[in-house]
Amino acid sequence: MSHPNRERADRILDAAGELLLRMGYRKVAVDDIARAVGIGKGTVYLHWRNKELLFQALMMRESADLTDELLASIKAEPAMILPHRMISASFLITHRRPLVMAMLRGNAEMFGSLGDLALKKQQDELRTQFEATMLRHGLIRSDVPHVSYALHAATIGFYVSDTLSGEFEDIPLEERAAVLAHTIRTAFEPPGEPDPLAVADVAAELGSALEELVSGYRKGIYAHDPTKAPG
Repeated sequence: MSHPNRERADRILDAAGELLLRMGYRKVAVDDIARAVGIGKGTVYLHWRNKELLFQALMMRESADLTDELLASIKAEPAMILPHRMISASFLITHRRPLVMAMLRGNAEMFGSLGDLALKKQQDELRTQFEATMLRHGLIRSDVPHVSYALHAATIGFYVSDTLSGEFEDIPLEERAAVLAHTIRTAFEPPGEPDPLAVADVAAELGSALEELVSGYRKGIYAHDPTKAPG
């Protein structure tokens, strides 16, 4: 069930996002969020039972917006679905969203609490489906050992390497995305041009899976407990 006062819920989430960027997850209290919106703390609890659920809702809203951006680019150009293009596009979109970056980097305990989240399971299933579909259509090489682990590890490295060392911080974001695309393309995709029919099929299949993910997020955002979103 979603709350009728969606506009107020969005104002609460906007304030929570700004405070998260300024203070970090641990320091932000529901009091601060209520004060920023100009409402009482009790009103915030009408929407979400506690701070953790509020921030999960914020995370879902960010993820839904990010995925919508990705979907729009796939609709405009189905070849965006190819692993090297999809993964590097996600990398760029994610880095242009300071909130998502803050959640990825500084708020590990927030992610920890998402462990039992139905949507986390949905994301993992989507990743498995992504790889299986790519393999089935010959868009990922079939000879890479532990391909799922390899893809995941190769991608994550690009997100965390600059937090471990300042050595590469001068490389502009677009160039990093291009290096990521090159790495995925050469390590995981078969040589030569991909079959346009396979690309179209995969774009249709994975596009609708992503749309489902977004609608799950959107339902969860305004629920009193986003982890028990209907659907």
